[in-house]
Amino acid sequence: MRHTYPARLLRIHVSESDRYEGKPLYEAIVAKCRERKIAGATVFRGLEGFGESAEIHRAHLARHEQPIVIVIVDTAEQLDAFGPVVEAMMQTGTLAASAVDVVRVQK
Repeated sequence: MRHTYPARLLRIHVSESDRYEGKPLYEAIVAKCRERKIAGATVFRGLEGFGESAEIHRAHLARHEQPIVIVIVDTAEQLDAFGPVVEAMMQTGTLAASAVDVVRVQK
């Protein structure tokens, strides 16, 4: 069975070293997603990247500075309400939202 519906995709770009209340920011964001019953979230670790500061983020022996992207999908209403929650958890980073069509396949 195939079901399609409009949704919103939120991509959050942070650094591996970013923290929230003592734990990695990406873990705290995923936990907040579960708490708020967001439809889905996945964390990706980048090999290399840069943002506003133009500083390259990559794996180092002594520091953990790899870029992290958290991809979240849910309704526009859910993510409109979730955006300010995430912003309050962040010191620095970027959020990018886009409209998507979700295709759910169940066989």
